[in-house]
Amino acid sequence: MKILSYILSPIFALVFYALLIIFHPIQWLGLKLFGYKGHKFVVDYMNFTLIKSLLVLLIPVKFENKLDLPENTTLIFVANHQGMFDIPPIIWKFRKHHPKFVSKVELGKGIPSISFNLRHGGAALINRKDSKQAIAELTAFAKKINTNKWSAVIFPEGTRSRNGQPKEFAVNGLKVLTKYNKEGFVVPLTINNSWKVFKYGKFPLGIGSTISIKTHEPIKIDSLPFEELFAKTETIITKSIL
Repeated sequence: MKILSYILSPIFALVFYALLIIFHPIQWLGLKLFGYKGHKFVVDYMNFTLIKSLLVLLIPVKFENKLDLPENTTLIFVANHQGMFDIPPIIWKFRKHHPKFVSKVELGKGIPSISFNLRHGGAALINRKDSKQAIAELTAFAKKINTNKWSAVIFPEGTRSRNGQPKEFAVNGLKVLTKYNKEGFVVPLTINNSWKVFKYGKFPLGIGSTISIKTHEPIKIDSLPFEELFAKTETIITKSIL
């Protein structure tokens, strides 16, 4: 199996980065010609193609979502973090909810398509070394998603798990987001197996493991004190990690 991964990994890398380069100017055109809606349309379908590119590595993506999520309100998707391939499925699957990510500021430059989307698509870019900037950025982001009835996506672990085992969830990001979105819902997500793409490191890539994303029952933000909401969300997510 690992021998096959040496063959497929360069092909995947070529396809993946070609898609990022191709969609970069298309994003720019979408934004300049059609504004937010045009840009979002391009980003949604870019992420659809990125999901399909994983089939080069024999990796399908499976969603467990039997729920009708609330509409016309803010949703805060909270998930464990296993790798960069957590992100395209969330953008595509929940596209009608306008998911916006909380991301580290370093990703806002230097990466075709991805950096452009983070800078122009409504994400929060936080500096982990500057707590004052991070809180101010999160506060502005929380108010913005509330005004626009967009959704937020946050990975409270901060950095990805390299073996699938969850790290302790940090409280501050979710606390700020819920403070300004009391009428919204937290939606816990459990991600499994995306860490296996990098189980050997950057090369070769892991192949053949299905990435699954499970959507749990939404929790009304103002239905619980924050400490209980946070603990409940973390427990729901981590107990479904395989």
